[in-house]
Amino acid sequence: MLQFDRFKIILIILVSLLGPLYALPNILSEDQRTWMAENLPGWMPSRAISLGLDLQGGSHLQLQVDMATVVSDRVASLQASARQTLREEKIATQSLTLKDKKVSVALRDAADADKALTFLRRDLGQGVILDRTGDRIDVSYSEQEIKAFEKQAIGQSIEIIRRRIDETGTKEPIIQAQGDDRIIVQLPGMKDPERVKQLLGKTARMTFHMVDSYVSLSACLSGQAPLSVRCLPLNDDPNVQMAVQRRALLTGDMLVDAQPAYDISGRSVVNFRFDSLGARKFGDVTRDNVGNPFAIVLDDVIITAPRINEPILGGSGQISGNFTVETANDLAILLRAGALPAPLKVVEERTVGPSLGADSIASGKNAAIVSTVSVMILMFLVYGWRFGGFANFALVINMMLMIALLSMMGATLTLPGIVGIVLTIGMAVDANVLIFERMREEMRNGRSVMPTIDFGFQGAVSSIMDANMTTLIAAAVLFMIGTGPVRGFAVTLAIGIITSLFASMYLTRLMIVLWANWRKPKTLPL
Repeated sequence: MLQFDRFKIILIILVSLLGPLYALPNILSEDQRTWMAENLPGWMPSRAISLGLDLQGGSHLQLQVDMATVVSDRVASLQASARQTLREEKIATQSLTLKDKKVSVALRDAADADKALTFLRRDLGQGVILDRTGDRIDVSYSEQEIKAFEKQAIGQSIEIIRRRIDETGTKEPIIQAQGDDRIIVQLPGMKDPERVKQLLGKTARMTFHMVDSYVSLSACLSGQAPLSVRCLPLNDDPNVQMAVQRRALLTGDMLVDAQPAYDISGRSVVNFRFDSLGARKFGDVTRDNVGNPFAIVLDDVIITAPRINEPILGGSGQISGNFTVETANDLAILLRAGALPAPLKVVEERTVGPSLGADSIASGKNAAIVSTVSVMILMFLVYGWRFGGFANFALVINMMLMIALLSMMGATLTLPGIVGIVLTIGMAVDANVLIFERMREEMRNGRSVMPTIDFGFQGAVSSIMDANMTTLIAAAVLFMIGTGPVRGFAVTLAIGIITSLFASMYLTRLMIVLWANWRKPKTLPL
């Protein structure tokens, strides 16, 4: 136990040196860290711990997903699928309507009901409930299937929110589900929360429609437009409406890129590009409708309706309007990130000022310093300057390793995380206390110096491992079932346990063994 291979000695020393090195960026300014990242080799440290919302200020939003829209869209899709199936199988219907999350199919001939059930069951798939009453068939989704839709909508919304926020340059946002229909968004350091709210508040469903020039504005305003068209407001003037064909020729799902740009007149526009399928459809539509206006619709608002002068075969296009540089950039962000599965509603909003975060940092820093100094003084008083010095040096390296690992992981430090660090300070010296006390017992039993050191470490190993492993299990449970700050606390606690085990079981042992082999003392100064 007292023999260290040369490789093990080098490894322990190397880890102990890398800890302070990788913790160094945390005391440097952002400009200095940027310089290090640009001018030093890639393996050199340049990352620092990110501060959470409660430490650097920012915005906290709680969003609610409109699950009614999710379900209604799915049921509408179910209606379209049922209509297509019955049409293909030449089964006549009197009506096919939506009501109370159901598709109600009224057949012209009740004798076709069994055949209709067979084909609908074949094409609509699992999770669909078919209920026949005479010549009427009700089609609906099961509750389990609806729950699956809602869960999927939450996951999709989180992913799209993350894409949109990443495009704004916000660092280390926290985005997570809460309950069945809500999403928590925390944006540390966010200086313009209103812009983020605008980005998140738009569903960003883009569709492309042909303009129906035969339907007048008065027909739209009086509600006399035919069912095949929709009257939608213009983005430039919401009081003016334009009739477009209800059927969308293309959708935003076919877009692969969107970038803000300037046209030949210097006005802000958005250039977009379709995928191969979208490019082919876009080319066909523009070739077949030369001379006709073509509406680009975003969230049921007509952004622009240019006239098609010639076929557009390259799969690229341009959206123009009364855009500023910022609104053009925001529209490009929305198109690149994709459409939300359902609208989001802000149900809670909080703003944490940077001054409050600075006070929290100062309080946490003071708590860490006071606790560290107090523990170090206590170790000197109880175990003397030599063994107390070994323990205190290991404590310092332990703290450096914690900060280094958090920096390398890109972790976000919050107030509970600071609590985890302060707690780790006490836990870090606990292992050394067990080892030193076991050495005192062996000395009282009359053992010589080297066996005392050996039995001191061997006798304390089981107690140290049991205590730390049970705490590590608790941290793992907190991480798995906790959210936000609780998980941050669990991460810092788990990292602190790992680094304290290294510091006590390897670094402290190495220092004591090297000292004992060098000085060859007759007794231990404990």
